[in-house]
Amino acid sequence: MSEHFDVLIVGAGLSGIGAARHLQNHCPDKTYAILEGRDTLGGTWDLFRYPGIRSDSDMYTLGYNFKPWTEKQVIADGHRIRNYIAETARENQIDRHIRFGSKVVKASWSSETATWTLDVQKTSGETVQMRCHWLMMCSGYYNYEEGFTPEFKGRETFKGQIIHPQFWPEKLDYSGKRVVVIGSGATAITLIPSMTDKAGHVTMLQRTPSYVISVPQFDPMVRFLLKFLPAMTVYNISRARNNFITQSIFKLSRRYPNFMRKLLLKQVKAQVGPNFDMKHFTPPYNPWDQRLCAVPNGDLFKALRKGKASVVTDHIDRFVENGILLKSGQVLEADIIVTATGLNLRLFGGMNISVDGRDIEMNQHISYKGLMFSDIPNFSNTLGYTNASWTLKADLIAEYVCRLLKHMDKTGTRIAVPERKDPNVRPAPLLDMTSGYVARAEAHLPKGADRAPWKLYQNYALDMDQLRNGQLEDGVMAFRKPSAAGQQAGRSSRLAA
Repeated sequence: MSEHFDVLIVGAGLSGIGAARHLQNHCPDKTYAILEGRDTLGGTWDLFRYPGIRSDSDMYTLGYNFKPWTEKQVIADGHRIRNYIAETARENQIDRHIRFGSKVVKASWSSETATWTLDVQKTSGETVQMRCHWLMMCSGYYNYEEGFTPEFKGRETFKGQIIHPQFWPEKLDYSGKRVVVIGSGATAITLIPSMTDKAGHVTMLQRTPSYVISVPQFDPMVRFLLKFLPAMTVYNISRARNNFITQSIFKLSRRYPNFMRKLLLKQVKAQVGPNFDMKHFTPPYNPWDQRLCAVPNGDLFKALRKGKASVVTDHIDRFVENGILLKSGQVLEADIIVTATGLNLRLFGGMNISVDGRDIEMNQHISYKGLMFSDIPNFSNTLGYTNASWTLKADLIAEYVCRLLKHMDKTGTRIAVPERKDPNVRPAPLLDMTSGYVARAEAHLPKGADRAPWKLYQNYALDMDQLRNGQLEDGVMAFRKPSAAGQQAGRSSRLAA
């Protein structure tokens, strides 16, 4: 017989462990389990092991709203973040609820029983079934099994090593080697200064520059306040301040793009020196059309000034035996090529979803309040912010799901489903960004929309108001009992026939 839980959480990373803590705190009577496809917790912060792996958001906002970040690093190393997640799981005895080596390959909803049935593939190869009343997806939106690597002509002729950061060799020795990192995003900007400690020289090869901003890795104000105030108080102050700064930069970038463009380029120019060619940090798009990349303590700029690293902006013609031939005719000699070319988006770990026997195509559904989807019952997905720290939204989503569960208990209903009944709602792209990983996946993603509650705002203040304080029965969210839901599903099927 299959096991049954009130809630099943998919993913034991930052989002999943946080969701479990909120569930325990707000709905202590609910039974739950966490299904994790890998053999360890931590998600992104355990999987990625390349040199310098770190957050690109400050830990006062990337940390949970219930557990203060107390380490000195504000922009934290990957292993410190993983330790923070693991510590949260241990302190709250969440670790005993995790089922490792359990990958969800299919989820099927029945309105007759108000139940999700999950096909779970175990590491042993066995497939078991588990059931739940509510399904919380906390698996992120990347394909962690395969990164994105373009087709490079002549790849097989290169005599050195080619590495994708997502699958970094554990004992890679790059001492004295010539390293070329292809890419200009957060991963490349992290890797380059981190590899200069051993590498002979590191070159960042980019087709298009990114906007970058230097941020402090340590916060002296926090260390000072901790002498007088409780840790949680200082954490909340820092969290509010940093979120305000981040949101202000985003809003100014959208409202006054030329002003912010000049400001961002000016702070780079001040750090790379007067003789540096600024074309390498001057993107053709406006700030925040793609994600802004953080440079802790200006470490990338320091490596460039010291001559340990360099930047080349050009297009690749093909790989050759000793490196990369560029369209300009220049050959970048390399012993190691790192393809920091991005990741692929894949919702829900690639699992198949069906509702009452009908296969779900997510691009036919629109997002509700950034966490549920039209006409998919008892199903939530944790999708963090693209313009701020992921966990700010993750905490709000978990709290909102708990509000729904408690409301359903109070009203004697067992089904909650957002219904798209307003014919004036116009679909829009879910993520308003031009980044390559978004563009490649847009055709397969759910849609956003042009109005509440379907619009994805990417605004913490608005989300906090609607998710913490907004009405649950808003005319869009329908609450039902299983028998009524089953009868309505039957009527819908007959009408469709």
